[in-house]
Amino acid sequence: MSERFVYRFGGGSAEGDGSMKALLGGKGAGLAEMSTLGLPVPPGLTITTAACNHFFDQEQAWPETLREEIEGGLSHIEQITGKRFGDPNNPLLVSVRSGAPVSMPGMMDTVLNLGLNDATVEGLAKHADNPRFAYDSYRRFITMFGDVVLGIHYSRFARVVESIRGGRDESELSVEELKDLVGQLKSVIVEAHDTFPEDPRQQLDLSINAVFKSFNTPRARYYRKSQAIPHDTGTAVNVQAMVFGNMGENSATGVCFTRDPKSGTKIFFGEWLPNAQGEDVVAGTHTPGPLSTAQPGAAGACAPLSEEMPEIYAKLDGIQKTLEAHFRDMQDIEFTVEAGELYLLQTRTGKRTPAAAVQIAVDMVKEGIIDEDEALSRIDPASLEMVLRPMLDPDAKRKIIARGLDASPGAASGRVVFHSDEAQEAADRGEDVILVRMETSPEDIQGMTVAKGILTSRGGQTSHAAVVARGMGRPCVVGCSDIAVDYARALFYAGDTVIQRGDWITIDGGTGEVMDGQVPTLAPPTDSGAMADLLGWADQRARLSVRANADNGADAARARELGAVGIGLCRTEHMFFQPEALRAMRQMILAKDERTRQRALHDILPIQKAEFRGVFEAMNGLPVTVRLLDPPLHEFLPERAEDVDVVAQDLGVRTDVLTERLRELHEINPMLGHRGCRVGVTAPEIYQTQVRALLETACELTREGITVIPEIMIPLVAMPEELAACREHVVSTAEAVMEEQGTTVDYRVGTMIELPRAALLANEIAKHADFFSFGTNDLTQMTYGFSRDDMGKFLTGYLSAGILTDSPLAQFDIEGVGQLVALGTERGRATKPRLKVGICGEHGGDPKGVGFFHRVGLDYVSCSPFRVPVARLAAAHAALGKL
Repeated sequence: MSERFVYRFGGGSAEGDGSMKALLGGKGAGLAEMSTLGLPVPPGLTITTAACNHFFDQEQAWPETLREEIEGGLSHIEQITGKRFGDPNNPLLVSVRSGAPVSMPGMMDTVLNLGLNDATVEGLAKHADNPRFAYDSYRRFITMFGDVVLGIHYSRFARVVESIRGGRDESELSVEELKDLVGQLKSVIVEAHDTFPEDPRQQLDLSINAVFKSFNTPRARYYRKSQAIPHDTGTAVNVQAMVFGNMGENSATGVCFTRDPKSGTKIFFGEWLPNAQGEDVVAGTHTPGPLSTAQPGAAGACAPLSEEMPEIYAKLDGIQKTLEAHFRDMQDIEFTVEAGELYLLQTRTGKRTPAAAVQIAVDMVKEGIIDEDEALSRIDPASLEMVLRPMLDPDAKRKIIARGLDASPGAASGRVVFHSDEAQEAADRGEDVILVRMETSPEDIQGMTVAKGILTSRGGQTSHAAVVARGMGRPCVVGCSDIAVDYARALFYAGDTVIQRGDWITIDGGTGEVMDGQVPTLAPPTDSGAMADLLGWADQRARLSVRANADNGADAARARELGAVGIGLCRTEHMFFQPEALRAMRQMILAKDERTRQRALHDILPIQKAEFRGVFEAMNGLPVTVRLLDPPLHEFLPERAEDVDVVAQDLGVRTDVLTERLRELHEINPMLGHRGCRVGVTAPEIYQTQVRALLETACELTREGITVIPEIMIPLVAMPEELAACREHVVSTAEAVMEEQGTTVDYRVGTMIELPRAALLANEIAKHADFFSFGTNDLTQMTYGFSRDDMGKFLTGYLSAGILTDSPLAQFDIEGVGQLVALGTERGRATKPRLKVGICGEHGGDPKGVGFFHRVGLDYVSCSPFRVPVARLAAAHAALGKL
């Protein structure tokens, strides 16, 4: 049998089902499933994703059997509706909508009211006994068809509409004005394309092609890239009988969710508009009303649906419960009410904020809908970074200048921009921006992706801006009618306040507040509620332990709050940033003789001890890996001429003496220069001082009842002899300190594997190491031959050309660097089978990297404190075989 490209649905049955999402797309699979459930779904047909892929593979040609299958599908729709496609007396109109396997809200194209022409519009008017509705539908079709299918920019149609509207709403236009508007809109098409296609079948063919093509538009490809969605899935096309929410006051349209997509609260949530079509809600050009007074932020432009149409609301409420129970997940439902009859146009897994995703997953476990493993699998580990987004400091002063609808939670500050290209340019300069628009459209996707937050003056909580922002985890405030956006002058008004392009504002997507200037933020808690439950389940399943990279007591304490079971990297060079510590370090570097150097080191000792105390106290009972001094010594000295004078005066030396010392320390390539263990070998007193500070502190705290588990790490080892020499200095100093203190501390000495040679010689290096910790940041740079300080000059070009899909410093290179990690682990354990091995680069928080480290058999990963929850969940995903 030849491959099938069309599946029918409606009339209480369907040829497909919900398991066929890859073939029917999310929308088509949902329509088929709802039809089988006997729910009120207008009949239709779904053209498969395979047809779309054939279209692109065969130079935009349809499969040979597709036209015949579409004709059969149209006959199916005609039989159920009693209408005929192209019939001037009782015309069947259809919608043509995209439906990719993975939801991409607003990214691809839709055409409504297809089948209208000068003849069928008269039949529609007579049959519905409402000429105004017919011509309202016709002007909508012409505008949408011209924009989506013929590529005529919507602004050309908007100018015509505005010239007739004169500031009024479209609903206030008379029949004669609508007829005039239709004629002028058709003239726009004729001017651009010579003729307006009157044949409904030609309209349908062109629209199907347009939906196929929309899958590969720049905005769709950009969205897929930003959301890590594959580019080869294709899209299905759904051709469905139109039902009309704009037929009169007893008609309506709306979007609803079975739970609050912002918070995850179990409450029926949504918005509706009377006498409107679906694009009026989704596009954000109108501010809708709530479904009921029970939902948060219930105030709207119209009364709640539960009050205006109580019977419809009750029926819709029952259906949403049925759908959530059937699909076992929160659903996003589109509905239309035509002349008092309820119809369902879509159900799909609803987009939600990362925080809502956690809440819903945990609640569904407690409600017995899913088990803990499924709850863990439903949460993308990387999304937890968004859950941990900052909140506004409740004690901070703020000047609230406007309030809108809370569309996507989180707080963000940034400079105001009004256009997507401005947002991209500012982001490329490293600036934080807030994208401010009247409403967003798919053309704004790039700006929305790089902006820290989004603010619109129009639209509701189910508008394009709200849905896309929630999916991206961006703070968003919509429907902020308190502001008036003036694109021409690049400013917006908020009462008496004028905010211009480049001014700072702060938005709170959880409250809908807009504030002038920057407002300080705080990190949210993670040790209670749904997040704590989810991460607790994750820890029960994970084999990999998760540590944190922290250099002071405050960061260590925060890491422990976030679930870290130790410190995997404490960078001692970060303890010299304070003026007193930096001065002592500079004096040590400038010392010309052993006596002067020892005096400087004597001053450094108490500074290091104070820093170690804070970290050890915070990590009471947990291991702390301390890396001895790693960077080149010249990094502690000034570079600019004006700074050299100031530092020389501060240290009490002549400027020429300091300048000469700078010249001596200067290195052509300091990354490969006198740093790491090379400092320990040539100036062992530096490492000895650090070890003394560490062990003295550990002994003192041990006597105070604090359990200290220090792991001393030697960086940048390339040869076994380097580690042997440095280890000898560490051990002799540690033993001397413990004898002086009369206290024993269980310490370990290991090394940081960050050079390819160290990975290759891991079997020899392991003879002198109690543990390995892969420093994947430097190991990646050394393996690629990239410098993090210089790679920005060519990285963009590599990404654009497709040579790289992401920075190898952001996403772990499993194919290349991964081989070194696997080899180093295998060879190290060949020498010492129980060798502890971990990762301390930021790749420890990369979910894909965590999956690889699990498979290789590492003991732990370590990352920055705020990525600890990400790594904890990723470790569980790895144990469940999801990574």
